[in-house]
Amino acid sequence: MKLLYDIGLKAYEAALALAAPYNGKAKLMQQGREQQFERLQQALQGNRSPVVWFHCASLGEFEQGRPVIEAFREAFPRYKILLTFFSPSGYEVRKNYSGADYILYLPFDSEENASRFIQLVQPKLAVFVKYEFWHYYLQQLQQQQIPVISISAIFRKEQLFFKPYGQFYRNILKRFTHIYTQNNQSLELLRRINVPHASVAGDTRFDRVLQTAASVKILPLVEAFVQQQQVFVVGSSWPADIEVLKPLISQYRSSIKFIIAPHEVNEGSISEVMQLAGEGAVRFSQATEAEVGRYQVLVIDNVGMLASLYSYGTYAYIGGAFGKGLHNTLEAAVFGLPLFFGPRYDKFQEARDLVELDCAFPVKNSLGLLQAFGKVHNTPEFRQRITENEKRYVKQQAGATTRIMEDIKRLLTEKA
Repeated sequence: MKLLYDIGLKAYEAALALAAPYNGKAKLMQQGREQQFERLQQALQGNRSPVVWFHCASLGEFEQGRPVIEAFREAFPRYKILLTFFSPSGYEVRKNYSGADYILYLPFDSEENASRFIQLVQPKLAVFVKYEFWHYYLQQLQQQQIPVISISAIFRKEQLFFKPYGQFYRNILKRFTHIYTQNNQSLELLRRINVPHASVAGDTRFDRVLQTAASVKILPLVEAFVQQQQVFVVGSSWPADIEVLKPLISQYRSSIKFIIAPHEVNEGSISEVMQLAGEGAVRFSQATEAEVGRYQVLVIDNVGMLASLYSYGTYAYIGGAFGKGLHNTLEAAVFGLPLFFGPRYDKFQEARDLVELDCAFPVKNSLGLLQAFGKVHNTPEFRQRITENEKRYVKQQAGATTRIMEDIKRLLTEKA
């Protein structure tokens, strides 16, 4: 199995190199890793402070890990924080994040890269967020007796760890000093494969969205657009989502304002949404406060605003669940918005919880969306009950950051 792991990594690197001239994301990943050890060595040159290493695959995992990063900064101000990303969708958006001292791409997992990386960084603690399980990095951390924890981890029985032939991957999990899971189901799966150093801490994203809601940005242009009308916010949409939304937008555009934020902010995605909305739509970058109020659809053509946009919403549609999987529902749920999304949400505990609470409504097609929305829209008391239940749920799930930080303090004290 280790041989297959190595072959898979080499094949991925080769495919990335072949795709780089034609694919923007692949090009960023390749360029970002060029001379990375030289950049890392230069960044760390002269540093005499202890280093803690946080690793996130992408932007979603960063937002999940962010409460712990910022709590760590407050609790251990003399430490330097190294933040690494696997994907450009995380690195390119957060490469200037002020909460970390060093921000880099993670070198691809190999025995040589892991050994060199750990030797250069010499972290006192490593924190991997959610899905990151790299054999050689974890092997090096264990050999160097450096504590490494996984936070907000979530597992499903279909994963390789739990297959009869998954011993290699089970051994990867056993290299963690501790694994903090999001839920009891994940903990039970780990216990079945004899991974003893694990406990339920919860999902740090609840802490993050509560922080965001408490310090939400005021957006004057959006306020001028809304004009005290009901607002339907579409977050992280893909073409399949837009197709499902077309009849809803057409039917309600005269009475409800729509804000649409595509997942991919490129000319193709923006043009497609603009074409759907017709004359009643305007791009955020081309709108003015004086004129934006006369439009019914505001198309967001930048990144970083979505969490604040939900604060203006009455309803929200979360994209992705007609494709690979649902995007972040909690950014909208914290504001108590009735949620709508496609059918592929089973991997997300919070989405399942919100559906069970009758606060979120999965749909299979445009007709299903119209019916579910009509039920909520035409019953104000139902909508109010959703808001109350949803806000209560988010607050009840908070606290993972505090639980994890208590253990981090103990780990670092023991190691000192």
